Amino acid sequence: MKLIVAIVNNDDCHAVLSELSKNKFSATKLSTSGSFLRAGNATLLIGAADESVAEIIEIIKNFSSKRTQMVETGPSFAGETFMSMPIEVTVGGATVFVLDVDEFHKL
Repeated sequence: MKLIVAIVNNDDCHAVLSELSKNKFSATKLSTSGSFLRAGNATLLIGAADESVAEIIEIIKNFSSKRTQMVETGPSFAGETFMSMPIEVTVGGATVFVLDVDEFHKL
């Protein structure tokens, strides 16, 4: 048995959860935020049989799209004024951890 911990963008979370449910996989959603952009994420906890891991990862991959976004950097001093410069960053996609589970109890 495995525990899959998947961190997905809030924009992708509904589609990922819907597809997991459609394929008879259940997940627990935790609302989280990243430290760099401080943007909303969802952390999904998914218990799965060893043979289901590849299918679950494929679903997460197919429904978590990467995209670019302009974000404001912190203020920096330029001459006599403080300026904030926008930069382009990649957001979305997913970060997935697969952990071994020694025991599982549904109480």
